[in-house]
Formats: sequence, C-alpha cells, structure tokens
Amino acid sequence: MTAVPVVIGMRAPSAAVLDAAAPASQGLVDTHGRVHRDLRISLTDRCSLRCTYCMPEQGNEWLARTSILSTDEIVEVAQVAASLGIRTFRLTGGEPLLRADIVEVVRRVSAIQGDEGPVEVAMTTNGITLAKHLPALIDAGLTRLNISIDTVDRQRFADLTRRDRIDDVFEGIAAAAASELRPLKLNTVAMRGVNDDELPDLVAFAMEVGAQLRFIEQMPLDAGHTWDRASMVTREEILEKLGARWSLEPVTGRGGAPAEKWRIDGGPHEVGVIASVTAPFCGACDRLRLTADGQLRNCLFSNAEYDLIGVLRGDGASDSARRAGGIADMLRSCVHGKLPGHAINDPSFLQPARGMNAIGG
Repeated sequence: MTAVPVVIGMRAPSAAVLDAAAPASQGLVDTHGRVHRDLRISLTDRCSLRCTYCMPEQGNEWLARTSILSTDEIVEVAQVAASLGIRTFRLTGGEPLLRADIVEVVRRVSAIQGDEGPVEVAMTTNGITLAKHLPALIDAGLTRLNISIDTVDRQRFADLTRRDRIDDVFEGIAAAAASELRPLKLNTVAMRGVNDDELPDLVAFAMEVGAQLRFIEQMPLDAGHTWDRASMVTREEILEKLGARWSLEPVTGRGGAPAEKWRIDGGPHEVGVIASVTAPFCGACDRLRLTADGQLRNCLFSNAEYDLIGVLRGDGASDSARRAGGIADMLRSCVHGKLPGHAINDPSFLQPARGMNAIGG
C-alpha cells in the first residue's frame, strides 16, 4: 500500500467570487436559495471492512497521515462553520472509529455553540468497534448514530465485506439499541443479486432492535469506478418488495432530509429510502462535506474541491484571526459554487475521482 497526499482542491477564492457570495449575516446560502445547516466531516479514509461496492480488498492508496486534519484543525473549521449557521456535524470516514482520538473529536465539536445553542454531533459507522466506544462517545456528547449493515446473513456479510465481523456489528447495534440515542438508523445499500432478496428481512431486523432502516440506492462512488446502473436496485423496486409484506404510508415533512420515509402498517415503525439516482433531492440539499485531508465539497458527486489546507497551514496560518477569515471565505465560496443538482442522469456526468471512503459518507 502507498500513502499519497491528495490535494486537488481550488485555491483561496478571488475577491470577485467573495463579493458575489452571500453576506455573513445570511449564513451559508447558495445562489439557488438553499440554506446550509449540515457539515459532514470525514475523519479518515481508512476502513476496517472492504465492501465490494466501495473499494478493492488490496492495493488501496491511502491518504498520507501528514495530510489528515488534526483535531485542532477540525475544531477550528467547525467553529467557523457554526458561526455561519451550521447546526449539525456528522462524523464519517472511511470508518471514523479507527481514529485514535475519536472521543476527543466528539467532545470538542459537541462543545461548540452556534447562534441557536449547542450544535449536534452525529456519526455514521460500520459498528465494528462501536460497543467498546459507545459509552465514552455518549459521555462526550454524541447525539445521533447511523450504523451501516447491508445483510444479516453471516456468509453473505463475509463475502460482501471480505471480513467475518458480523458478530461485532450485531454487538454494536445491540449497544446502540440499549442506549438513549434516538432515532437510531441502520443504513443498507440495496444491490441486485447481492441482498435484494432480504430487504424485508432487514426491515424486520431493524424493527426488532427499535431502529429505522434506510435503504440507499447504489451510487457511482466506488473507488474502482465499476458502478453499473443495471445492478442498482431502484426506489420503486425497494418499495414494491416492502409493499408485498407491509402497508406503507408516506410520511410528510421531509424538509432537507435525504431519506423519504414511509410508516409501516400504520406505525410506529418507519422505513426510509435515499434515492439519489432515481429521485434526486438536490433542490432541498443543505449539506457540505469536509474530507479528511481538508478539502471542502459542496456535493457528494462534485469533481471540484475547495482547499482548506492552504488556509490552515499556508502563509499567514500563524494568525488565528486570518485563519478564521480564510475558512469563512472558503466556506462561502464553496457554497456559492454549488450547482442546482448532481446531474447523475445526464450523459455528460463524470464519476468523482475519489471513492466514497475518501469523500466521507
């Protein structure tokens, strides 16, 4: 394996770009009127699993450790983002629990105060070491949790993730279910010929543990660029399979949430579908992303990145006020450059150079 620094981001924005961006008093509002309230922070590109739809088993090129943002840098960016209206920070990876100082990251980010009070800190994890870390994470201020699980079958899990770790995931889910963290969400990528025969069983499992299952359409975000639209299980197919077992009633009031939700047999259980490909929700998107190596992204599928490393470590970085101003300018520039949609269904669409593990979920 080779560790390589990856810096493909845009440099500091020009004065013309900043003049055109929304003023600080309006927060982070793009040219289409979308107010941004959510920043997803990737803590590492490394993962304890090797899911076939995400990355190869071997030969991955990891980010150089020197390029990974320090906890101080993450907190500094989060503080500026909160001052501009970001209310929720979701910690992702790779696998965020592989970060040695994960509890300290949660503790320091959760202590940040925005204009409306304390921010929320959520996490998306594969659950492998969750049971061990969860008490400390909750004590540090973690407020919400998503756990990824694509199958409840032992052999299928081993084949799909190339690791025989399903018992660790079950243990993590059990620990989360016994905690006060609610709503607890389980994320499943629906894949044709892989797990599409057990979608109802996954929902039943989620209901048993008091969690909400959210199915995700497979997206063109694999590191090997092998995504095939024909292998994707669509929103309509998911609903058809679930509808054969339960009655589904749409839940209104989605807002900027990525998942559409349906009430199962009148409630209280619900199931969600994130249909980024067949039913894009770009018009209500309120999310930005920060990669582990300090690149801002205004869309999961963007091929443009905005380089915060230059602000945090470049000329003038010893001046804290100058750094804060540069971070704010870069956040505004990133939001200003956001397109109306991701254009997955346009023939000219190009898959992002980075895989999902390097972008952050």
